[in-house]
Formats: sequence, structure tokens, C-alpha cells
Amino acid sequence: MFRRLLERESLDVSWYELGRVYRRLEARGEIRGGHFVGGVSGEQFALPEAIGLLRSVRKAASKGELVVLSAADPLNLVGVLTPGPRIPSIATNRVLLRDGLPIAALEAGQIIQLENEADVADGMIANALKVGKMPAALRPYYG
Repeated sequence: MFRRLLERESLDVSWYELGRVYRRLEARGEIRGGHFVGGVSGEQFALPEAIGLLRSVRKAASKGELVVLSAADPLNLVGVLTPGPRIPSIATNRVLLRDGLPIAALEAGQIIQLENEADVADGMIANALKVGKMPAALRPYYG
């Protein structure tokens, strides 16, 4: 957790207040403080189990795996962790990720390129965003 993540939530608690709670939890050894996410300034807090997972993701070789998320998914951190515009959290909007990084989005029926040098064919991007790789059981909920 870090300040920029709190900005996207609609909570009535300030980062100052939350930081005090997190520092108390860190002193008790329940969470860890540090700088875990590159490109984000300020204090960051994570569960001890998450730190090893974050390190393994950083060291893993890229596979070119494409994943489509609904923009309403909490994992939609486009514009929060990455440069560029935020994609509104509307169930009909989608985000296409390659190895966890956003390369395109479907917003209001229009495809937006988020990465200029995406070596993925435009037709493949359009197909992935419009059809999506969501499990059939979730399609009724996400469009």
C-alpha cells in the first residue's frame, strides 16, 4: 500500500492517519515497510509474504503473455502505477496487459494504444479487447 493507491479509493481516511496505523503494525512485525514498487515515491507497506512474490515477479523473464482485465477490476492500476491516463472503472471498459504492463485499453468502445511500441498486431489487440480472455462464468458480470 502507498499513497497513490489510496488516492484512487473513496475512503474518508487520510494517508497521514493510515500511515500511523501502518507504522504501528510494522513495529509489531505484522507488516513490512520499505520501497517495494519502483517508480513510486514515499513510504510503502506490504505483508511479509508479498515481498518474496514481488521480488520473484521482478526477476522472472517476460513471456509475452496477454491478459484482459475489466477496468472495474481492482487490478486496473493504469494511470496509478504507470504513466498515462487512467481508464475509468466501468465494467464495459477493458485493459490489455502484456506481462503485467498495459499496452491498450477499450474505453467507450474505442481502442486506445497505451504503449506505442507494442509489437502485437492491431487486429490481435482489437480481438482480445472486444472478446476478452475472461472465463465464461464471468462474462455475464463484465460484459
